[in-house]
Amino acid sequence: MRILGIETSCDETSAAVLIDGVVRSNIISSQLVHTRYGGVVPELASRAHQRLIIPVVEEALRVAGIGKSELNGIAVTYGPGLVGALLVGLNFAKSFAYGLNIPYVGVHHIEAHIYANLIDEPKPAYPFLCLIVSGGHTQLMLVEKAFEYRLIGETLDDAAGEAYDKVAKMLGLGFPGGPMVDRLAAEGDPKFVRFPRSYLGDDNFDFSFSGIKTSMLYWLRNHGYLSGITGARVPEGKLVNDLCASFQASVVEVLVRKTTMAAKKFNIHDVAIAGGVSANSALRSSLREAGAENDFNVFIPKPEYCTDNAAMIAHVGWMKLWGGLRSGLELGATATLPLGEPCG
Repeated sequence: MRILGIETSCDETSAAVLIDGVVRSNIISSQLVHTRYGGVVPELASRAHQRLIIPVVEEALRVAGIGKSELNGIAVTYGPGLVGALLVGLNFAKSFAYGLNIPYVGVHHIEAHIYANLIDEPKPAYPFLCLIVSGGHTQLMLVEKAFEYRLIGETLDDAAGEAYDKVAKMLGLGFPGGPMVDRLAAEGDPKFVRFPRSYLGDDNFDFSFSGIKTSMLYWLRNHGYLSGITGARVPEGKLVNDLCASFQASVVEVLVRKTTMAAKKFNIHDVAIAGGVSANSALRSSLREAGAENDFNVFIPKPEYCTDNAAMIAHVGWMKLWGGLRSGLELGATATLPLGEPCG
């Protein structure tokens, strides 16, 4: 099967080709226009997708070495995400599939992040636990079998990636802030400030990261920094490295400890992470250490499959299309989409 995957849920325009389950191309065009605004502007994202989707799809087919007439199916993100951005990819996929007289299937964005762990070997075995960490989601999901899930815990306020971006803005690091915080933290002292760890009680697998964000704001104000204001004084040099390291230590400790607790409680031997924050170096190394200490296997996608990409969309689409699932032309883009919703 030759599957074209399309991903336009936020600010990456991506297309990928899978041939018999193997990734042959994975083209990602990031939208740099949002950096000047400190966050993604939905209308600008939609316009950029409209401009980029045709050349990105053409490049994916060229790199894979196939023509559009050789495709057997199309997979496309239909939620969750920015509605305008989703509509660009979804409507393109419908039209392309209709014109080629081939089936298409809608793919849940978070579901695709989970199954990014199954693109390459080794793969987790069912049931496995997945920590989903991104700018919009922080969840612990028990994947009981293919496309069957049980939500174990989720954030009650800010997602982990959202907290990273907000703290980066306070420190004057720009957008997106997560990768910059991770890079600077590697040169800092994680014990410089003891930021709060929110565990929400024993045997609780939910998350809360708004407190650490507020603590960073108060620390900056108390030490003479007016964070988040254009032209204001911001930390520099070793100080900003230490603050990044202290913030990251708090977030990673909570994520890893709760994941470890859940693995023990549900007797899970395979643990995966997914989403943009799964590319974070401290989270990856800390979870591997926890796995070695607590006797569970850790699965982490390649960095190019952690952030938003069409290869993961194509992979889930291949699984669904192979199983006979199809979507109709009535399928709509959905900004908030629960995991496990039918894609028909």
